[in-house]
Amino acid sequence: MCFSAEADLVAGVVVTAIGADALRQVRRPAERALGALPVLLGAHLLIEVPVWLWLTGDIDPSIGRQAMWLYLAVALVVLPVFVPLAVRAVEPDPGRRRTMGHLAMVGAALAGVYLLGLLHAPVDVEIVGSHLAYRLGMDYGGLLAGVYAVVACAPPMLSSERRIAAFGVANLAAVVVLVWVESSALTSLWCAWAALTSVAIAAHLRRADRHEEVRIHVA
Repeated sequence: MCFSAEADLVAGVVVTAIGADALRQVRRPAERALGALPVLLGAHLLIEVPVWLWLTGDIDPSIGRQAMWLYLAVALVVLPVFVPLAVRAVEPDPGRRRTMGHLAMVGAALAGVYLLGLLHAPVDVEIVGSHLAYRLGMDYGGLLAGVYAVVACAPPMLSSERRIAAFGVANLAAVVVLVWVESSALTSLWCAWAALTSVAIAAHLRRADRHEEVRIHVA
């Protein structure tokens, strides 16, 4: 995230706590993955804390590099598959579910490409201004980033649920702004923004839980 390890730590703790509370509200198996998404994104912020501390010379470099690899693995390999599948699981409309399934397959292919890059391409990170700049030495990086934006943002945007759709719109807007302002910030700052906006998903699950309780009491 921007600014410092402390900013990542505070945001990560808050988002993870909100997500954990939302996960407790889950009543249907289909909602479990979506409920876990804010927790995953909040934990992702916490993983970046050791990266900051490594680059500022406060912890052993080996710990920082391991955190860097884990952070990138979640961002580039897990999220492109997890997000479309989690949203698809709660989508009632068959046509939208079908489209989300196709996007999940594209995300799986993209995750495979990124995994090969993490294993074989040069990977590095440095502090640039007030953010972390991750660099993965792969060809067609811009094209891959564009596909990533589609598979991560389009499924929520297609959702029938207003809050989930708002999550997708907010994250697509963040991608566009970050690419325009500072493309090297995309991986770190966009993932942080996604974590913060995932509070909309937590709000959706809490609202769905309250409606379920009302329905049960009325019945």
